[in-house]
Amino acid sequence: MTTDPAKSTVQSEVDGTGGFAKRPLGTRLVSANTFWIALVLLALCVVFTIAAPGEFATVFTFQTLLIETAVLLVLSVGMTFVIITSGIDLSVGSVLIFAGMVSAKTMEALSPGGTATNAGWDVISVGLVTGVVAGTLWGLINGLLIAVAKIPPLIVTLGTMGAALGAAYLLNNGSDVRSVPTALNNTLGYGTWFGIPNLVLVAAVITLVGAWLLHTTRFGRYTYAVGSNAEAARRSGIGVTAHLLKVYTLTGFLAGVAGFMSLAYYASTTISAHTTDNLNAIAATVMGGTSLFGGIGSVLGTVIGVFIPAVLKKGFNITQVPDFWQMIAVGAVLIAAVWFDQRRRRLRNSR
Repeated sequence: MTTDPAKSTVQSEVDGTGGFAKRPLGTRLVSANTFWIALVLLALCVVFTIAAPGEFATVFTFQTLLIETAVLLVLSVGMTFVIITSGIDLSVGSVLIFAGMVSAKTMEALSPGGTATNAGWDVISVGLVTGVVAGTLWGLINGLLIAVAKIPPLIVTLGTMGAALGAAYLLNNGSDVRSVPTALNNTLGYGTWFGIPNLVLVAAVITLVGAWLLHTTRFGRYTYAVGSNAEAARRSGIGVTAHLLKVYTLTGFLAGVAGFMSLAYYASTTISAHTTDNLNAIAATVMGGTSLFGGIGSVLGTVIGVFIPAVLKKGFNITQVPDFWQMIAVGAVLIAAVWFDQRRRRLRNSR
């Protein structure tokens, strides 16, 4: 009879409670980071609803929130896997831009007259594939340098962040591509299915698949194991090098998908709009309870973490509070999340 070597290493991490799997459900719930972060999000919604009852708590507001966070959510799902392994990826924003640029340039090249505005779904499909492949290749490069060459993730992804952004600029001489198929913009960018924006549906499906992969499969258990203790995981029979390679490649793949989604929504490569997406994805993941020290995290927490700054921004705009207060508030929540994680680790280690 064979056993999964990751199960004994990460049994306490898979349930997201840091080692309280045998406690009653209520105790485990209150002990989880996700519970407290969800309360923060709920409190923000209540405050803004009271402050602007006829404007914040509306279907239009929440639909806009979902659309505006869709691309960042896809990036953050990939970032969750990376940070759980005790890694980091600063390149996802640049990879998103590069993937969108490759996709747009491909569709331009395949369209008559060099403009993709009237391109059909055959051209759009090729653009999707090339964009996703471009993102995946950057993820593979990150994985090879980190897992095989043993270069620290911070240094590798800092380098590829600049390289991917520079390559995107080179592809179109430093300017945005604005020739995007109208069919793509109308269908994926602004189309709906039973009233739900298609962009949101794509992000939701990717998030659900990411949650399934992280919380119910061997790949997810290995991710927790590597982040909890890479050496222990290696001694228990887990191929740490191969797994890290897969995780960073997955993150690049999702950045490629996010790049195509952004292209569909904005009908342009919008280079300047994504330069801080890497930091936003990291912040959302950490605010959602994923530990920067590795081994702890959940996709549900990341979803909540993505919406906290989005709700703050929307609420401040509706109540006419200056934007810089949003930056202060998000920074405070981020620092509090890291402090809470460190405190929880100290308490666990003292037992």
